[in-house]
Amino acid sequence: MATNGKTTKKVIAEMPHSIEAEQALLGCIILEPRIQVEIVSDLNEEDFYAPSHKIVFSAINELVKNNKVVDMVILSDVLEESGDLEQIGGIEYLAVLADYMPSTANYKSYFDIVKNDSMRRKLIVGASKIIEDSRTTSDSSASLAKAEKEIYDISVKADTSEMVKISSILPDVMANIDEISKGNAAKRGIKTGFHDVDNVLNGLHKGNLIILAARPGVGKTSFAMNIVTNFALQGLSCAVFSLEMSKEELGQRMICSVAGVSSDMVNKGKLGKTEWVKLERARKIIANSNIFIDDSAIITPQQIQSKCRRLKSKFGLDLIMVDYIQLMTSQLKNKDANRQQEITEISRNLKILAKEINVPVLALSQLSRAVEQRKGRPIMSDLRESGAIEQDADIVMFIHRPDLHATEKEQQEGKVKPNVAEIIIEKNRHGEKRTINLYFKGSTTTFLNLSKDGDIEGGEEDAVVIPTKPVETTETDAPFEVEVKSVDTEEESEGTDDLFD
Repeated sequence: MATNGKTTKKVIAEMPHSIEAEQALLGCIILEPRIQVEIVSDLNEEDFYAPSHKIVFSAINELVKNNKVVDMVILSDVLEESGDLEQIGGIEYLAVLADYMPSTANYKSYFDIVKNDSMRRKLIVGASKIIEDSRTTSDSSASLAKAEKEIYDISVKADTSEMVKISSILPDVMANIDEISKGNAAKRGIKTGFHDVDNVLNGLHKGNLIILAARPGVGKTSFAMNIVTNFALQGLSCAVFSLEMSKEELGQRMICSVAGVSSDMVNKGKLGKTEWVKLERARKIIANSNIFIDDSAIITPQQIQSKCRRLKSKFGLDLIMVDYIQLMTSQLKNKDANRQQEITEISRNLKILAKEINVPVLALSQLSRAVEQRKGRPIMSDLRESGAIEQDADIVMFIHRPDLHATEKEQQEGKVKPNVAEIIIEKNRHGEKRTINLYFKGSTTTFLNLSKDGDIEGGEEDAVVIPTKPVETTETDAPFEVEVKSVDTEEESEGTDDLFD
């Protein structure tokens, strides 16, 4: 490469490694049977820098996996049979490994040095791939996603849990139970705002995949957004991925729901002073909440994962809502994969997302037409396109609206109550299955709690979501621009637009 008439040579830095630590660690494995399984299970041949050490460890690993003794004689025989003994320096080098080892008591120190150097080499290689891809790509978004995946894959491989004796975790378990018994809400699931649902589920728990399924037009998006709003008004941060509705439509729904103003009146422009005051009050409430919306029409679980990692690191994250599974795209490399296989892949990745980000993931799903054909209540087999959704989910809820299919006679006789929706909890890993009745106020797309007598709690007109913190409002007759902000102040909102890019 020529620069100003002079030739410069590319200097390649030597990769991090310690030959001495590798020799000492291999010596420990060869001479100390009691630590062989412990060490080998947490290593692989790529953790070693020297080619000869990779070969020796590979042979040791095969012996350990087959429950065979590892010593100088057996190891040299295995290497000789594979034709690798001379390549590593013969039996003399194995003797060097054994003689070099200062003390088997220090094997953990040698192990830490080898693993640390291995991790640094992987990061260097990963960074090189990122640099090379950044130089050649024309798609910056794809390049960013690859970079995040490259680093994430390294971190996942490094994050390994150790098996522990049950007695060591029992003090924490008992302390947790004690905190719950004292009413510590932080130790329970986060409340959805629907009392009976919370009583059955004990709120939504971190790491759980919650499936909310219904036929089109029954209200699954409305119910999910009501939960999102209730979370946000508790001061929590929520990410909404809407593959069907635009962020403006969702924003309008939230404002109308919180304000208790008819969406139809808004769409027709028939608003009086009272409605404007309610909408302005609702706008201020929502503007002070941490709700982040992505309305990309095409998105994969991996892209959601990437965006949520960034969001959590910057603002925190307490709930992820996806609307809805069947509109998502998978990253299956098999071109012959059918839609059921794709949904299986998507469902599994959503469960992984919940565990990795450590928040509840509320994923909406369509039900098959079988529900309408038999004119009955939804069942598990109605989950569209994949039984894997049922398997991966911690909770499965259906929304059933008997009034939508009831005859005039059934309504007159009072067998079916108008606007009463059944929330059917069909799967619950934390407790019982039950059906809960809620009132659906279609004009504001809001679900409302019902009392034991079947009446709307607080009355329909007063059943408006109340924020946990009072928000100062001023009355105005002037129209306003609907805007869903995601932080408390205008100053803090700077730099948030790129979170979902």
